[in-house]
Amino acid sequence: MLDRRPGGRTGHRPGTHRHRRPQRGRRSGGDDGVAGAGPGAPALCFQLLEIPELDDRLETPSAKAFTDTPLWNRPNAEWSWRHYLGPDHTGEVSPYAAPARATDLSNLPPAYISTMEFNPLRDEGILYAMRLLEAGVSVELHSYAGTFHGSTQFPGAEASRRNLAETITRLKRRLGPRD
Repeated sequence: MLDRRPGGRTGHRPGTHRHRRPQRGRRSGGDDGVAGAGPGAPALCFQLLEIPELDDRLETPSAKAFTDTPLWNRPNAEWSWRHYLGPDHTGEVSPYAAPARATDLSNLPPAYISTMEFNPLRDEGILYAMRLLEAGVSVELHSYAGTFHGSTQFPGAEASRRNLAETITRLKRRLGPRD
């Protein structure tokens, strides 16, 4: 796993696999699912995408429907993309910035993707999972019923506990024992 802490330090964290790099993304960090596989980056061994934000176009039914949901809604997503791409961005958006724009997903590693029911990002996570499957990539997709973006901030909720347990289990299974 790469260390991308503030301050510009980049390197392998102690006790991690040097040649087996998982990619974890939550919300806008989900953009790194494909972006992390960019030119010059270490090969990815797994994509762990929790509530991924993958499509700057915001054209999915959930992106259009959830305009006032708690914690994350369409206006937040628009703001996020404007700042991620830059306020003066024009022209085509790179698939390394918006993975939904990628035309070939066939060389990506297996993925675990989780989405929340009442979330403008829900459909883009589900669509990305379907596209990975169509490309022959192994995918495990979990859409948590009755949840919203940020509902995991309530750790006592059953769905939050299940989400955390499943995420940890999938990551351990994919990384396996150290080399």
